[in-house]
Amino acid sequence: MTLLRRSFTLAALAGTLLGCASPGPSPSALAAVPGAEAVKQLAPTGSLRIGVYPGSPTSMVKSAAGEARGVTVEVGRALAARLGVPAQLVEFPRVAEVVEALKAGRVDFTITNASPARAAEVDFTPPLIEIELGYLVVPGSSVATLADVDQPGRRIGVSQGSSSLAALTREFKHAAIVTAPTLQEARELLGRREIDAFATNKAILSEMADALPGAKILAGRWGLEHVAIALPKGRAEGLAFVRRFAEEAKANGLVAGAAQRAGLRGTRAPGT
Repeated sequence: MTLLRRSFTLAALAGTLLGCASPGPSPSALAAVPGAEAVKQLAPTGSLRIGVYPGSPTSMVKSAAGEARGVTVEVGRALAARLGVPAQLVEFPRVAEVVEALKAGRVDFTITNASPARAAEVDFTPPLIEIELGYLVVPGSSVATLADVDQPGRRIGVSQGSSSLAALTREFKHAAIVTAPTLQEARELLGRREIDAFATNKAILSEMADALPGAKILAGRWGLEHVAIALPKGRAEGLAFVRRFAEEAKANGLVAGAAQRAGLRGTRAPGT
């Protein structure tokens, strides 16, 4: 083997090993470049204000070391980096307040269920992921199957202002709905047996079950959440860029990686 050929071989081997050690996005994954107007629309204060609420892996959860994780956290930070602006997490007690802040322009970005009611108030990209909707029960609950839920005397908890509240208010014929201001209070209601089940997406239910001994998610689902990036209305150029960015985030593994690091469960790819 000549010295020149050996050099090429070693260089190729080194490149392969470096690529295995720290894989990066392909050039196509970095194709969407924001124009000046898109940056101005998406971060009008000079920072990307990311609306989050605690307890949901799609929004924000904390690691044992106190590090913020979640699909909204990671995708939001990646978008801020693409825009070349700082990322600012703005925390609210529950998702309804995040959506209200987005609607009012007090935050610039979040990821949440793209329900028809919310789509009338904020703009969405196509879904990043879909999450099954279900019910969480604790030992001794009178609810054992989906058929047991909408029955006289049943008390079903939902988050105040949530899309689950709107959906179940339309669907229930017999069960009473009990609203919880926060997910922490929802866990406490279940723990005190003040509700028979709690309804939301299975990602949140899984987080709640981890903190409630013996709690389980009922088999089956009562619906799907179509989780997407949401922006305030009136930011057309910014939305066009974020739509491209969202497709890249799915294709290059950003969304899947963020979901895995946040412990997101109960998901499926959109349209499957």
